[in-house]
Amino acid sequence: MSLLVAIRFLTRLPAGNVASTAPDVGRSMRWFPLVGALLGAIYFAALKLLSPFLPSLVTSVLLVTIDALLTGALHLDGLADTADGFGAGRSREDTLRIMRDHAIGSYGASALFLAIALKLAAINAVIANASAAPALLLAAVLGRWSAVFSAAIAGYARPVEDDNPRSVGSPTRFVGRTELIVATSTAAAVVLAFRSWRSAGASLAAAAIAAGWTLLCRSRIGGVTGDTLGAGVVIVECAVLVVFSAVG
Repeated sequence: MSLLVAIRFLTRLPAGNVASTAPDVGRSMRWFPLVGALLGAIYFAALKLLSPFLPSLVTSVLLVTIDALLTGALHLDGLADTADGFGAGRSREDTLRIMRDHAIGSYGASALFLAIALKLAAINAVIANASAAPALLLAAVLGRWSAVFSAAIAGYARPVEDDNPRSVGSPTRFVGRTELIVATSTAAAVVLAFRSWRSAGASLAAAAIAAGWTLLCRSRIGGVTGDTLGAGVVIVECAVLVVFSAVG
């Protein structure tokens, strides 16, 4: 049941009429990397269908579009809100206030442009060097693992009285050791399935960036929110794709 909650929360895929309260979503985060594996498999299947007929750059644009459609641009929205808050905020309270405003400012727009451009270039490169399968799969898996790691380690940044039970940030209150262990085991199994220096480098980069991002969030706002978790997913995805785009 919690796997269906995770699918419903992270994607626009049909997952039935399942409960999705904050505690339900928090406990379902143990399955986030598994949902990432499902998304990565869909992206690779789309690549196999499109690449025989289209140039690699066009295929890359379509893959990024499919990603945005399947996820409802959930993580990109978090990236934009976080960039605006971290860029323009002068205090913890000011940063959290700006992040809650969903209007996109110059910092958010710049972050979106750079992230999408980097993804396009990296996906185009992994298609060229024939490492698209592990790159697309591990980017989706490790990106979502980073959200579980940050939520379990840092805790929720907003005060209890400011909590909104309908917000994406609330479930982070219910992420603990069990969720992190299950999520890490799943991600490690996927990494070990691809025995290459790129997969090893990608996993190390993901772990280092997730740890650094978590520390930055704790320093700036005292923890994490749904927006910072989404931003972390995008940052780690980009890092994994860049590692796989490296010339071997």
